[in-house]
Order: sequence, then structure tokens, then C-alpha cells
Amino acid sequence: MAKIDGIQLGFRTVPITELQTIKGVSFPAHVRFRQLLITGPPGAGKSTLIRRLGGWSEEGYVDLSLNRWWSAQALAVRPREIHLGFPCEGFKDALAVFDEGWNRSLTPPELDLERIKVPPAKRYFFSVNWRARYSFEFLIPPPEILFRQREKRARQGTHHVDDAVTLEKVRDQVTIYRLAAQYLYQQGLTVYIREGTEGDLLRFTEAECD
Repeated sequence: MAKIDGIQLGFRTVPITELQTIKGVSFPAHVRFRQLLITGPPGAGKSTLIRRLGGWSEEGYVDLSLNRWWSAQALAVRPREIHLGFPCEGFKDALAVFDEGWNRSLTPPELDLERIKVPPAKRYFFSVNWRARYSFEFLIPPPEILFRQREKRARQGTHHVDDAVTLEKVRDQVTIYRLAAQYLYQQGLTVYIREGTEGDLLRFTEAECD
């Protein structure tokens, strides 16, 4: 298993078998509707899923490098689509994968895990359990499928984020989202992956990859 600064990477994902249906959409059985925060790379289907659920229509943004991002106003209404700002090696400010700084970088920005802030564990009876307040769904289709979806949008000219999209760029974006998902899971947050709007639901497992 690979490591970055002592943090293990490469946990397996396995299908989630205990499911419930919310407004015609399958979710893990333990997830509550008002916990849901849906994130993922451009073109993954976040807005489509939010519309199906009747969730909050406006997109939010969270900078994972900021102290107490978990108490941001953007997270107050749920279900909601959330864009993530990632702390990256060599960049002072966090980057979203559609930011100019990301797109102009000559090499794919690398996630700086040590700068990701994590909610504290619940210590007292009356304190807020921030780690349990949210359920992060990382909507991450396989790169090849996501690339085809974004190519189609590029031809239609509906989303400027798809200008000059390449499979390599899509793979880089998928990688950083998967790394962030695994890191938040390892820190005790509720995290799972959906492989596209009609794809399988996956959870991380402690079993190492071969």
C-alpha cells in the first residue's frame, strides 16, 4: 500500500449491500437524508442527483484547508452539492479542480494531506459531533465514462469547465477526489462513493489492495 507522509493510501472499496431508497434513489441504509453532501469532479452528475432528491438548488464551496470548514454556512442546508477546495503542494491557496491555477499547472497538482483540517472528535455530552453531522457522497464515475460525458457537454458548449477536456485531466481529477474521500474516511467522517448517478455504491474497507 502506498503512503504519503505516513498516511496509507489504496484501501479497497467494496459494494454497500444494506441500502434504503430515498425519492427513488438508493443510499446506504445508515445515511439520513438531511446529512447528505454530494461532491465530485465536474460532469459527474451532482446537480442531476440533487434535482432528483429535491435538495438545495444552489451549489456550495468548502475549502478543506480552512479551520472549522465544517461549520461553514454553505453546509447548513442539506442535501446539497458541494465543491471542494483542495490544499495542494506548492500552492498557498486551496484549489478547486476547475480553478485557473489548477488548469494552468504544468503538472497535476498533488494533494497536501497534512493541510486538510478535520473536525475534532466529540468530547463532551453536549458538544456537537461534527464527524457524524454530515455524510459525504463522492460521486465519482470511472474516468473513461466521465470523460465521454464531458466530451458530450463540450460539444454542446453548455459548461466552460469542459473546454479542452482530456482523459488525462479527468483521471487526475478523479484521483484527487478519491484520495480526499479516503483521507476523510480514515479521519472518522462518514464517506462513501457512488460510481455515477446510476452506478454502484461503495464503501472503504480496511483490507489492503494487492
